[in-house]
Amino acid sequence: MVDLTQYLPILLFLGVAVGLSALFVFLPMGVSRLTGAHNPDAEKLSEYECGFPAFEEPRDRFDVRFYLIAILFIVFDLEAAFLFPWAVSLDLTGWPGWITMMTFLVELLIGLAYVWKKGALDWE
Repeated sequence: MVDLTQYLPILLFLGVAVGLSALFVFLPMGVSRLTGAHNPDAEKLSEYECGFPAFEEPRDRFDVRFYLIAILFIVFDLEAAFLFPWAVSLDLTGWPGWITMMTFLVELLIGLAYVWKKGALDWE
């Protein structure tokens, strides 16, 4: 038979986490209802984008360049995510780690130069 009492701290932790999450979600809604801040009208319920009403159909297709810029952002954002742990552990990895990271950065610079030359970063 398995002793389930060892799981009690985990269940308590999960219960506290769920309770706090529910509190942070529902308490502001309840306070706004009770204090009168909930007063919907046509202006508050209207759709908006960047402070002005939407002027296009929301189901229109995006330009492919939008996706290209998004993918490029993710690639170079991941580069920054790799640089931080490398910089922290450079004393442990030594020269092999340094050479590997420089190879990685040169590959990224070649990719950036290629994308730049192709004009993918130009926005019309």
